Amino acid sequence: MEADRHGISASIYAKRRKLSVLVISKGNGALGKTDKIENYYGFKKPISGKELYQNGIQQAKNLGVEFIEDEVVSVQYVEHFEVETVNSKYEAKSVILATGTNRQTPNIKGIRKFEGKGVSYCAICDAFFYKGKDVAVLGSGNYALHEAQQLKPVVNSVTILTNGEPIIENRSLDVDVKSKKIREVRGDTKVEEVEFEDDTIKKVNGVFIALGTASSNDLARKIGARIENNHIVVDENMQTTVPGLFACGDCTGGLLQISKAVYEGAKAGLEVLKK
Repeated sequence: MEADRHGISASIYAKRRKLSVLVISKGNGALGKTDKIENYYGFKKPISGKELYQNGIQQAKNLGVEFIEDEVVSVQYVEHFEVETVNSKYEAKSVILATGTNRQTPNIKGIRKFEGKGVSYCAICDAFFYKGKDVAVLGSGNYALHEAQQLKPVVNSVTILTNGEPIIENRSLDVDVKSKKIREVRGDTKVEEVEFEDDTIKKVNGVFIALGTASSNDLARKIGARIENNHIVVDENMQTTVPGLFACGDCTGGLLQISKAVYEGAKAGLEVLKK
């Protein structure tokens, strides 16, 4: 599972059921960046998000939960779940998504206008529609590079557009990279070109958005789980429409509060692999 406070909550309850639990996390999530928490039950004085986050991690580790710091870029299923990270791959009988709902949409003219008309947020979902065509991936990190590699076997060419951001270091790049700032994504009824701020133009048939790291929604979408109003659809047991794939926290919508996230994590941890 990936984890913020809801993922750690899930890991604790799953581990107490004597399951083998691995938490993959890239570091502090939204909780770790919160200065003061004053509305969470049981604390007489405000506590920082970082301290609450670290306390949860230590509690889970005390139970024997294993933690790995890495970035998840894909979740797939054949005979079992396969979680792909930047540095490795892991097999699992069940997966709990708990990375939040952050979908970064750049403030670039034309992006929202052409969503579904050449602008996509999922390479594995939409690559087929661009067979033999020229596409671009907007992003500069490991997630963008992963999306580019997913597209390469299908499309004619892939160009990574970093929009002025530095490209991820120490990674083998075998695709074209353009680091110029983007002015606009243009076309008639669908994407046809990207115009840069230096007045140059790159002809493309599609632009795939892959900013930052993959959110729970991104990972759920890749494996075919149902998404509505930018939230993962789950049942009363926090299971998605894909059996064995659970989601909890902000990515499921509703009240964006720690208490709700911790409850959903606990529910997912209790239900995963339940017989």
